[in-house]
Amino acid sequence: MTRLVRRVLLSRQALGLAMAGAAAWVIIAMSRLSGGNSREALSAMLIGAFGDLPDAVRRAVTSGDLSIPNEALRALAKATPLLLSGLAVALAMRAGLFNIGAEGQLLVGAFAAAWAGAAWHGLPAGLHVAGSLAVGAAAGAAWAAVAGALKAWRGAHEVIVTIMLNYVAIQLTHYLVNGPARDPDSLAPATRVVLPTARLWAIEGGANFSTGFGLALAAAVGYHFLFRRLRLGFEIRAVGRNPQAARCAGIHVPRTMVTAMALSGALAGLAGAVEVLGVHRRFLDAFSPGYGFDQIAVALLGNLNPLGIVASACLFGGLGSGAVHMEAFTNTPRQIAGIIQAIAILVVAVRARRLFTARPRDPEGQVQ
Repeated sequence: MTRLVRRVLLSRQALGLAMAGAAAWVIIAMSRLSGGNSREALSAMLIGAFGDLPDAVRRAVTSGDLSIPNEALRALAKATPLLLSGLAVALAMRAGLFNIGAEGQLLVGAFAAAWAGAAWHGLPAGLHVAGSLAVGAAAGAAWAAVAGALKAWRGAHEVIVTIMLNYVAIQLTHYLVNGPARDPDSLAPATRVVLPTARLWAIEGGANFSTGFGLALAAAVGYHFLFRRLRLGFEIRAVGRNPQAARCAGIHVPRTMVTAMALSGALAGLAGAVEVLGVHRRFLDAFSPGYGFDQIAVALLGNLNPLGIVASACLFGGLGSGAVHMEAFTNTPRQIAGIIQAIAILVVAVRARRLFTARPRDPEGQVQ
C-alpha cells in the first residue's frame, strides 16, 4: 500500500497537478494585487467544486444527514460528459488512433437522442430511455466509423478526417435546429422537449446531477473489462502497439481500427445523449461548451486508465464548477481554471508520444 501511494505521489500526473496548483496560486496572487486575498479566491474555487465539506461532515455526524452539497453535485454533473468522452478518446488511442472528432460525435449523438426522445410515443419509461440512449450511441458510432473506415482502407489520417467531421456535425445540427427540426413553440433554436418517459432521473435541486453519472461510471467499468477480459480489447491493443505484428498474428487490422473508432464514437454519442436526456431535455444549438475537446486532456491526464480518467474527469468538472463560483464571489477570472488544466496537460503530455511510437524496428535498431 505504501509503495502504491508513493508511486501515485511521484507520478507525472501528480507532478503536473502540483505545478499547475503552484502556477494558479501565482496567477491568482498577481490578479489580486489591486486588492483582495488570493487565499480567499482559492477557497472560493474549492467550495464551488466540492461544497462546504466540513459542514457536510458535521451534519452527517451530528444529525445523520448524508445529503451531498449542491456544489459537489454540480461538479459531478459537469464531469459526466467529460468522463464519457474521455473514455472515447482513450479507447481510440489504445488502437493507435487520435480521435479529435468527439465533439462532432457528441453533437450527432445528442441530436439523435433528442429526436428519439421526442418522437417515440407510447413506450414505457425504461424502454424509452434505453432506446433513446442507444440511438444516441449508435449515431456517434456511425459518425466515427466513417473516419475509421477512411483510415483503414484509404489511408486517410484520422486527425484530419475527424476535424472535418466536427465542422460537418456542427453545421448540420445548426441547420436542423434552425430549420426542419426546430420546435415551433420555442424562441430559441432547439428541438422539441423530450417526452417524460425518455428523461433520465435527476435529483431535484441537484444542479443537473442525474443518473447519467452512474452510466458514465458503468462505461468506465466496461472499458476496463474490455481491455482486461475480452479478445476484442486485446486485438485493439495489439493493433495500437504494432499493426504489422498484429497482422502476422492473424488479427484483421482494418476491421479492428473501424471497430475501435465506432466504439469510441459510441461513447462520445452517449455523452451527448446523457446531456440531452438528463440536463437540457432537448437539443439546444451549440449547447456543448467544448466537452468533445476537453476530453483529450481528460484522457491524457488519466493515462488512458479507467480509474485515472474518472479522477481526471471529476477534477476537471470540479475546476469548471469552482471557477464559476470563484469569479462570482471574488471577481477573479474563471479562465484561471483553463490555465490549471493546460499546465497539468503540458507536464503529462510527454507520455502521449509513447502511444504512437510502437513502430517496428529492423535488426539494426532503425525505425522502419
